Amino acid sequence: MGKVVTHKKVNLPQKTCPVCQRPFTWRKKWEKDWEQVIYCSERCRRTKDK
Repeated sequence: MGKVVTHKKVNLPQKTCPVCQRPFTWRKKWEKDWEQVIYCSERCRRTKDK
């Protein structure tokens, strides 16, 4: 079995959304592709070009 990486809520990685400039925190659903996550939400992703 692979090594399981657990995060305590205080140690979760953060990024800043380039659209709304707000910080957002790692979520379980982004576990496999956190490096590719750029936007905090679907709404920001859709409005990136506006």
